[in-house]
Amino acid sequence: MFFDPPKSRWRRRVGPVLGWVVALACATLPPADASGKPPRVVATTTIVADLVRQVGGDRVAVDCLMAPGIDPHSYKATPRDADRLARAELVVASGLHLEGKLADLLAKLGRRVRVLAVADALPADKLLDAGAGVHDPHVWFDAALWSGCVPPVVETLSALDPDGTADYRASGTAYVERLLALDAEMRERLAAIPRERRVLVTAHDAFRYFGRAYDVEVVGVQGTSTEAEAGLGDVNRLVDLVVTRNIPAVFVETSVSDRNVAALREGAAARGHAMAIGGRLHSDSIGGPQGGAATLEGAIRENVEAIVAGLSGEGGGVDGAAP
Repeated sequence: MFFDPPKSRWRRRVGPVLGWVVALACATLPPADASGKPPRVVATTTIVADLVRQVGGDRVAVDCLMAPGIDPHSYKATPRDADRLARAELVVASGLHLEGKLADLLAKLGRRVRVLAVADALPADKLLDAGAGVHDPHVWFDAALWSGCVPPVVETLSALDPDGTADYRASGTAYVERLLALDAEMRERLAAIPRERRVLVTAHDAFRYFGRAYDVEVVGVQGTSTEAEAGLGDVNRLVDLVVTRNIPAVFVETSVSDRNVAALREGAAARGHAMAIGGRLHSDSIGGPQGGAATLEGAIRENVEAIVAGLSGEGGGVDGAAP
């Protein structure tokens, strides 16, 4: 265990990720070949790729399967993707059924390639139920909870590249400390929104962990998976909610279609309630390498600033947002 600096806050917010699930598997993994090349890691999503880069740094070569803005719930692997995965020394997925259409492929890969699903190692009592016997996979929006996904990455990379163990542990510790600092920063920033206006309406229900952690009521037009289509009844129910509670803004997402948000705004407008587009939030993907949202930390900060501006009436919304 290497999380000495943030130990007290980690235990209070998340509970110990003790005897990590993947540690049992990693204990028997042979190290990578001694060619001197950085271990080749394929990450399924941009968020997971960022996690591996934060821990691995220059010691690993990270290839991200999905480009920024891609919806992992509906993503289907191409033959080229299957080849990229098969040639990896380690495949890192988010887990908890986020990459639903990749599940069979990842299971088959696991017979011959190291596969790590980081969120599967989190304590079950910290996870939210998504129905149908599965958990909500969007754990990264609780920064303290996401820090619990760092230890499995550290241990797996250390098993793959034993010479880098000290570097991985140092980077992992530093990243956990930053995530816990971000957790405190978000809590303070969101508290600036009056409680009665602290209602986040989004395209799909990706922000439940965010809402639980930072005292924000969260409502999604779709469910936790974008594969579940919103019906007319779902939209009408939300129209009643936003009109009755005079919610000023709804938020679109970078990796999800805007059509359900458009239907919600049209329904509210028909009842005399104009809703602004409060901003475009990063949900299942972070941004590209050139912007301020190239890391999860940056993406979360952009989200929080958009939410504060949209719900406090400070911002002007996104372009083309007129009802």
